[in-house]
Amino acid sequence: MTNIREFLKHEASGGILLMIATIIALVCQNTFLSDFYNEFLKTKFTISFGDFGLSKPLILWVNDGLMAIFFFLVGLELKREVCEGELRNPSQIALPAIGALGGVVIPAAIFYIFTKHDSFAASGWAIPTATDIAFALGILSLLGSRVPTTLKIFLMTLAIIDDLCAIIIIALFYTSELSVLSLGIGAICIVALFVINRMGVKSKAAYLLIGIIMWVAVLKSGVHATLAGVVAAFFIPLSFKNEPQNSMLKSIEHDLHSWVAFGVLPIFAFVNAGIALSGVSMSELAQPVALGTMLGLFVGKQIGVFGFSFLAIKFGLAKLPEGASWGQLYGIALLCGVGFTMSLFVNGLAYADTDAFAYTDKLAILIGSLVSGVVGYIILRISKRTNEPSGQI
Repeated sequence: MTNIREFLKHEASGGILLMIATIIALVCQNTFLSDFYNEFLKTKFTISFGDFGLSKPLILWVNDGLMAIFFFLVGLELKREVCEGELRNPSQIALPAIGALGGVVIPAAIFYIFTKHDSFAASGWAIPTATDIAFALGILSLLGSRVPTTLKIFLMTLAIIDDLCAIIIIALFYTSELSVLSLGIGAICIVALFVINRMGVKSKAAYLLIGIIMWVAVLKSGVHATLAGVVAAFFIPLSFKNEPQNSMLKSIEHDLHSWVAFGVLPIFAFVNAGIALSGVSMSELAQPVALGTMLGLFVGKQIGVFGFSFLAIKFGLAKLPEGASWGQLYGIALLCGVGFTMSLFVNGLAYADTDAFAYTDKLAILIGSLVSGVVGYIILRISKRTNEPSGQI
């Protein structure tokens, strides 16, 4: 329970910092700082070793590099939860897993309905399927003890499963032409990680070195580089044979949590959320991609998460979290529509950061996430727990 409290504390505080970073990005893009902001994002940084070098603009270093660290942390959390946490017990995982499934299927279907006549636009079908756990928990933190811990754990578990779905979607649908040589080097790195894991190697530096080489190989392969972070995480030892209390995984996870919550994600938000608002009209927001995104996040997420969860409980496949009411579960489902960083990330993959939709795609993410967050907060604010009078709806 201590790990869960620490997780919730970091994510909630990080969510508030995300909001601040987003506001700063919007101010920079829509004031006299606009030219400086855009040139800053395009600034090229080069790392070279002899004839080999990587040269990318700042925004891609953030999206391909820093986000690999974020996904590495996600991988660590997934492994820990599967081995000894919420994802180990089928009875505890049933409700969030079913809710997460609905939260992927329904938003994707809504987005596709609006964009099916344009194959390029339709490639962004996964944009509204994401949930930003930091933002969602940041909103929950404003409600204090009004929301039972069981619902916070439900949201946390659902978001972890949601991240797993995002990883699978990125791997299957958002890869470009593949380089066999680079994939081969990546495969060798995976074998090396497996070997040192089985040998019980306790050096973090060994895992780090192989992980960096694998990240570069995957970056060059055509598969999105963030997946290297997830794969590397799965080989970090949870414990050692003769030292069950010595957990490299938990140590790295603990060390990274603050850096990701207070550094990586706010930086990602700052470089990706700078949307030019001038000239954007309501008619442009009524375009298929924008409508599909907004309705996918706000309508699709709540229908998918709450609807699938409701059916699972009514058919006896799962139970309503202890101390929670139906109204509170519905409020949590609304918060799942706060896609923000993950939606922006998938948006960048789908449309290759081309700004083909004149920022309306990104603006739609902000609007859908904002409305979901505000309405979710209001519902959770007015809903009562089951141990209070009129606790259920």
